[in-house]
Amino acid sequence: MEAPANYITPIKFAEHIEQKLRTFSNVKVHIRPESWITTQEMGAFLSVAKGSAEPPIFLEIHYLGGANTNDSPLVFVGKGVTFDSGGISLKPSSGMDAMRADMGGAATVCSAIVTAAALNLPLNIIGLAPLCENMPSGKANKPGDVVRAKNGKTIQVDNTDAEGRLLLADALCYAHNFNARAIVNAATLTGAMDVALGSAATGVFTNSSWLWTHLYEASILTGDRVWRMPLFEHYTKQVTDCPLADVSNIGKYSRAGGACTAAAFLKEFVTASHWAHLDIAGVMSNKDEVPYLRKGMAGRPTRTLVEFAARLSQDSHNAK
Repeated sequence: MEAPANYITPIKFAEHIEQKLRTFSNVKVHIRPESWITTQEMGAFLSVAKGSAEPPIFLEIHYLGGANTNDSPLVFVGKGVTFDSGGISLKPSSGMDAMRADMGGAATVCSAIVTAAALNLPLNIIGLAPLCENMPSGKANKPGDVVRAKNGKTIQVDNTDAEGRLLLADALCYAHNFNARAIVNAATLTGAMDVALGSAATGVFTNSSWLWTHLYEASILTGDRVWRMPLFEHYTKQVTDCPLADVSNIGKYSRAGGACTAAAFLKEFVTASHWAHLDIAGVMSNKDEVPYLRKGMAGRPTRTLVEFAARLSQDSHNAK
């Protein structure tokens, strides 16, 4: 997360993770190129990537630690925007350098899988990371453009700086191919999350009390805390009331409940009964209010994801 964006481009990110996992015989890493992304009809993801000279990559990791390789996996999905300028809806220049860490979701879920492999955890995990830059150019998304996601839903791009949810929409659709025990996505998604909780905890939006309980109990043990946030129909109406498409990438009341409307947007691309969205924008970097952490990008909540996976593997073992 801390590395400069000119060093960690989408392809360099994928190659770095591949290198980390090379020694494990029960791990397969697929670095999917733009041509594969196109054949998968991931129009929302591609629309973000097209503004940059760096080609997009879809990183897919299969860790087969379970006794049976056909056992339903835990699927981790991470937002991998290796630099986020905001696109045409350009961010303020002050502090924009921190947006090298906008691939924090991908970094944390990939790190959790590297750790699970090192610990030889007895479960199957699939990691998915759509990787690209969000840049302004003559090819970039324009406010008001309409793009089509993998599940066929159309999206009105009212703000090009709400791009992470476009990547995740397609990646979440793809995640449903694997008969997952649970789908957990992580993303530095909204400044509103930082406003709501600061660096105290990761915000969790989930449709599953079972999944929430496991994440919460894991976070108590690690000290890298999570806090449940509302996934109300109230917010869904604010993203589906859209003049040009099935859904808008920002809520109709703009800043009101920004983290909640972002989660409601993602929910439009989820049919799995056990799904959680972790908004890690508030815990992206270490602040003085958490004095025992070193300064810089935090890598949170990797420890909680690892502990969560460990508990899930223990549940599987006990059930057998």
